[in-house]
Amino acid sequence: MLPPLARRLPAPAQRGEAAARLSRLALGAALGLLSMACVQLGSAWSVPAMRELGPFSLTWLRLSCAAVLLAALVRPPLRELARGHRGLILGLGGAMAGMMLCFFAALRSMPLGLTVAVNFLGPLLVAVAGARRRLDLAWPLLALLGVLLLARHQGQWQADAAGLAFAAAAAACWGGYIVLMKRAGQVFRGLDGLTAALLAAALLSAPFGLAGHALPSPRQLAAVAELALLMPLLPYVLEISALRLMPAASFGILSSAEPAIAALAGYLLLAQAIAPAQMLGVLLVVAASLGALTLA
Repeated sequence: MLPPLARRLPAPAQRGEAAARLSRLALGAALGLLSMACVQLGSAWSVPAMRELGPFSLTWLRLSCAAVLLAALVRPPLRELARGHRGLILGLGGAMAGMMLCFFAALRSMPLGLTVAVNFLGPLLVAVAGARRRLDLAWPLLALLGVLLLARHQGQWQADAAGLAFAAAAAACWGGYIVLMKRAGQVFRGLDGLTAALLAAALLSAPFGLAGHALPSPRQLAAVAELALLMPLLPYVLEISALRLMPAASFGILSSAEPAIAALAGYLLLAQAIAPAQMLGVLLVVAASLGALTLA
């Protein structure tokens, strides 16, 4: 009879499965972090174009450029995809369009770090959606406290009601995007589902992008196409790959790094100062997501 310690050791097959699962999670986390870096660089570099074109027009053009580029590369069977999964495609496309439209609208009156911190409440709620204990609700409350600290600088609020409303709407869309992107990665092969959803996002955002704006010049269109590669095309490809390797809740927790990356990008690229209280706010939001690891 084996001693108690030997009986507790996992079998070779179990150890192999555990190592493979850890490798998948590590690769998924690396892809997710790379996606976040692309998003924040793309957001920071988009500020001049947003002033020139407006947030809604810029968002529509970026989604359209990304959709056309990916469709030309992937060439998905759109009719076959739409037959059984039209709701999923439209839902994911709507989440993409709403997330970007509201995010860039919020940036008109809010710093990058604060906007992303508010947006992060969406992924955090995905991470705690399965909470069964009252203690689990402490994590979103801690994140909310961090957001409030980020919103104050030199005794003044950094955001108006409209900016916060847009950021909150973007957070809701981001949470839905994670859940639906995870589902799309399971249902569709390769990048077919992502391409169809991007085309839907471009169509759904067209009324907002065209309202009250003249068509862009060739120079502006070329600049937007370059920005579209960095955001949203590359992040979406990286994220659907990451969500195939890890649970949606774990991806939501991983998103805790985004407010810190955004604050750093705003400081380095946009000269947006970070006060000590705001740095504490970033740490609280990150701590809230790390605390939610017990729910993943």
